[in-house]
Amino acid sequence: MDFAALRVSSLLALATVVVLLPLGVWAGHALAVRTFRFKPVVEALVAVPLILPPTVLGFYLLVIFSPRSPLGAAFEAVAGQTLAFSFAGLLVASMIVNIPFVVQPIQRAFESVPREVREAAACCGLTPLQRFLRIEIPLAWPGILTAAMLAFAHTLGEFGVVLMVGGNIPGETRTLSIAIYDRLQAFDDQAVGVMAATLLVIAVATLSVTTWLGRAAGRRG
Repeated sequence: MDFAALRVSSLLALATVVVLLPLGVWAGHALAVRTFRFKPVVEALVAVPLILPPTVLGFYLLVIFSPRSPLGAAFEAVAGQTLAFSFAGLLVASMIVNIPFVVQPIQRAFESVPREVREAAACCGLTPLQRFLRIEIPLAWPGILTAAMLAFAHTLGEFGVVLMVGGNIPGETRTLSIAIYDRLQAFDDQAVGVMAATLLVIAVATLSVTTWLGRAAGRRG
C-alpha cells in the first residue's frame, strides 16, 4: 500500500468536498427553484464533465492553468509556482470534474421539496434565508449528503484528469489511482491488488449508503 498516495487522495477528496459542497448547495438550489432563460444551457454545462473525455477536459485545464493564461500567470505571481502540476491545480481540476456529482443530486433534492411547503413557510413570515436554513436544508439533506459522498468517492478514483493536470509527483500530486497504474507498470500485482481493493471497498460502501439515502428520501416523499 502506498500510504503517501492514499494520504494525497484522501486530502484531495476531503478538500474537494469542503470547497465544492457549499457552491453545489447554492447552485443546486438556484437551479431547482428558479426559472430563467438559459437554464437548460446551464444544466447542460453542469453535466459536461460526465460525458467529456478526461483527456479533453485535462487538455483545456492545462491551457487555462498555463503561465501564459491570466489565471495561471496570476497564481504563479502570488504562489511562486505554476498552477499545473501542483496540489492547488489538482484541487481546482477535481472541483470541476466533480461539479455534476455534487450539483445534480442537490438539485434533485431541492426539487423534491413541495412548493406548498415553501409557500406555507412564507405565509408564516419566514424570510427566504430562514426558509432555506430551517425548511429546505433539513428536507434536502439526503441529497446533500449523497453529493458529498459521491464527490469524495469519485475523487479517490479519478485518474485521467488527475494525471494530466497534476502529473505524478510523490507526496504532492500522486494519488492512489496513479499509484495503482505505476505499480501495474512495474508488475507489482500484490500492491495493485491491495490498493484496488481499497478503492473497491470505498466505492461499494458509498453506493450502498447512497442507495439507502435514496430509498429513505423516497419513503419520506
